[in-house]
Amino acid sequence: MAGAAGSGVQGQGLNMPRVDVRERRILRDLAKRVADVAALPIQAERACLWRKLNALEPERPMVLANPQGGWRELVPETALQCQSLRGFEMSLRQRIFRHEHIHDDCPITATFNVRWAIDVGDYGLIETQTRSEELGSYKWDPPVKSQADWDRIHPRAIHIDHEATARMEAVAQDVLGDILRVQRIGESTCRVKLTRDLVHLRGLDQIMFDMYDNPQFLHRMMAAMRDEKQREWELYEQEGVLSLNNGPENITGSGGVCHTDELPLADFDGHVRMKDMWCWGESQETAGVGPDQFFEFVLQYQLPLMNRFGLVDYGCCEPLDKKLDLLIRHIPRLRSVAVSPWSNRQVAAEKLGNRYVYVYKPNPSRICSPKADFEAAEREIRETLQIARACCVSIVMKDTHTFMNEPERVTRWAEMASRLAAETAR
Repeated sequence: MAGAAGSGVQGQGLNMPRVDVRERRILRDLAKRVADVAALPIQAERACLWRKLNALEPERPMVLANPQGGWRELVPETALQCQSLRGFEMSLRQRIFRHEHIHDDCPITATFNVRWAIDVGDYGLIETQTRSEELGSYKWDPPVKSQADWDRIHPRAIHIDHEATARMEAVAQDVLGDILRVQRIGESTCRVKLTRDLVHLRGLDQIMFDMYDNPQFLHRMMAAMRDEKQREWELYEQEGVLSLNNGPENITGSGGVCHTDELPLADFDGHVRMKDMWCWGESQETAGVGPDQFFEFVLQYQLPLMNRFGLVDYGCCEPLDKKLDLLIRHIPRLRSVAVSPWSNRQVAAEKLGNRYVYVYKPNPSRICSPKADFEAAEREIRETLQIARACCVSIVMKDTHTFMNEPERVTRWAEMASRLAAETAR
């Protein structure tokens, strides 16, 4: 669950420079524009519609375009004018771009997030990564070749820097605090990605072999990953570093907006607990693993974590057709499920019905390939809305890491998807 795109700052240097008069003026002017946008009635309308969808009482399908890596083309570094608080400026400019060019259902709020300064450390063994000069994939050499290597793994030394966080917040308050509501944001995604972490240590191919050749060792490793993630979140809960993720500015892992009045729980006293939050479960690395082995080696280790949260969002790019029964049976607070481009949309509609949010993720290649195909994109959404007509639907375009330097593509897609969603409501 990554917060809403452009809703805050992901990090700056620990020793913040003084902000000169010119940069202060730039940031404050941008913040005023964001505040004006946030005050528009349509923002509250959008938030209300997401809240209804998450309550499984939708008025219509919801639409969200999350540019993700494509932001580098929509608001490039060359557009920034500040030299010190560039992360602040990027955040504000992205939100203004969204309002002006991405006409979807993403609410824009008068908030500005400052991330807690947290160093999660490592396990003592780190993979060696090899990347090309171009943006994209990479390969790595996993360090755990044997059980003896695994025995060298140690718990991560997680460090929460309260002083650095306070300094960052003070800068944001000084520059923007009278215009936007500055708030500290700690762990708000709570991503149960045990296989992602283990794959970097052990290797994807080797984990597949381990399921047959060395299952007890794989169980041992997965149990350790589960316990380490639980220790991390319990530390955050104890230290007050968890943050509510139920607002209109929060994004679920599968892509929709998290807004709900079901969280935090009724006994909430201001100290955020796991049970006051959404969490996001996924295991894209085991997309090709059958249901039985998925439960044995993945889901049973995710469940103790996910079931500590108030609501659960599951799935990312992996097809879940043959695993939906397991998710529904074992996750009592499951609320939304990703239906990826490689999923059987009909099976997902039958399994999810109107009891869960059906988060459809269209194929991003339609608008990210060298030659965009908007006819195919529209046809895909029309088909999906027909297939899932009895479901609680959101259409979320993400995994868009380039628009081929044609920003108008995201504008065109958002307007097209919004038009189709509005037609469905009539």
